[in-house]
Amino acid sequence: MTTDDIATTSDIARLARGTLLPSFPGATAPRWLLDELEAGLAGVTLFALTGNVPSPESLAALTARLRKAGDPFVAIDEEGGDVTRLGGHRAGSPYPGNAALGAVDDPDLTRRVYRSLGAELAEVGVNVNFAPSVDVNTADDNPVIGTRSFGSDPGLVARHAAASVAGTQEAGVAACAKHFPGHGATVDDSHLSVPLVDADLDLLERRDLVPFRAAIEAGTGAVMTGHLNLPAITRGVPATLSPEAITGLLRERLGYRGVIVTDALDMAGASGAIGIPEASVRALIAGADLLCLGPNEHAETVRATLAAIGGAVRAGRLSPERLRDAAERTGRLREWLAGRPPAAVDRAAGLEGARRAVRVRGSLPGWNGAPLVVETESPGNIAVGPTPWGLHPWAPDAVRAAAAGTAERVLKDAAGRGLVVVLRDAHRHAGQRALTTALLTARPDTVVVEMGLPVWRPESAVYVATYGAAAANAQAAAELLGLC
Repeated sequence: MTTDDIATTSDIARLARGTLLPSFPGATAPRWLLDELEAGLAGVTLFALTGNVPSPESLAALTARLRKAGDPFVAIDEEGGDVTRLGGHRAGSPYPGNAALGAVDDPDLTRRVYRSLGAELAEVGVNVNFAPSVDVNTADDNPVIGTRSFGSDPGLVARHAAASVAGTQEAGVAACAKHFPGHGATVDDSHLSVPLVDADLDLLERRDLVPFRAAIEAGTGAVMTGHLNLPAITRGVPATLSPEAITGLLRERLGYRGVIVTDALDMAGASGAIGIPEASVRALIAGADLLCLGPNEHAETVRATLAAIGGAVRAGRLSPERLRDAAERTGRLREWLAGRPPAAVDRAAGLEGARRAVRVRGSLPGWNGAPLVVETESPGNIAVGPTPWGLHPWAPDAVRAAAAGTAERVLKDAAGRGLVVVLRDAHRHAGQRALTTALLTARPDTVVVEMGLPVWRPESAVYVATYGAAAANAQAAAELLGLC
């Protein structure tokens, strides 16, 4: 091996590291991670469930330590609303999610909310936010987007995509519009499979791509790919691994010149059949610049992925120029991030948005004393995680109920009191609908509070829709019901 060969091998290894965003457990950076950062690792993705974010103070100390070892991207999924990592995973987010902001439809408010959210991230050293979700949610049964979307109208979603990107980046944090080319028309979760988007280019242009164009025009620092099968475009290949989707559609048709990052490659939609190292190689070949590996992908995955990338270069599958191209884009994003001025935290914008989003059908009763609050069972999805929700912080004797079979017990407990039943995406959960119907049959004065998408609406009830289950949404509903 010649000196030139050694230099080339060293260059390729560093370029390959510069595409990786692995994770790690705990609130302290392990030695292997610091070593990789010194060797050129692009950065990290933080996850609440792996213990990276026990408190804002510990996160600030962690990111400061990471920056002593390199110049990393420190990325997180902080959408506000139901998908929250910065403390909200313990108590719920102080910011409403996109569905509530879309219901209000005030882009200036959306900009304020995202500016404040970005300011909180910047304060603790996070410089890339994997948000906003700009998916146009046209499938009621979508199991993973739902309230994460601003709505089902492409024009509305586009307005708020631009506003959320602008607000985030005014705080000095790079926004990342997702999930390209659009996860809103699916009925499957890409964590578990490869969802089908049955749309030709004309439909994509009229629907799913409209918000991405708006985000790009607003200057989004990054765009995240979704693990989606669009047969008319990708011919069965997930978009994350498809040159037709990334290079053809996003780069050439939409003219995007910024950083492209993959959704987590541990998801079945990307690597279920081929493994993370090979998925990484294919994503780079397709045109991705940064590879989010997933919450449980640490040193071993980094080593295996680096080996796979190096092998792909040696085999001629992946060109060094493609890696250099990625390095140039990520380098420009780092330059943009350097020295960005801080913004002020404005949590009042979050509560204002939640209050303005609430919709009420019917007349709320005047209760003599506190009503009994019944919270239904609603399993979350992988993206949301076990984030707390509901009205129990304002109703200490709130009860949990799972199905119609518990209605008799609930009615006995509610004798002589008002009754409130709290739902979350009842259109997706038969047990919630059955319990609510049983309660309304016996107690037509029951107030129904929907904290997911208000798709299923029982006809005879006073009905309250919050368009989200964040702490801010819950407080807005509690105020309206006189619980606080």
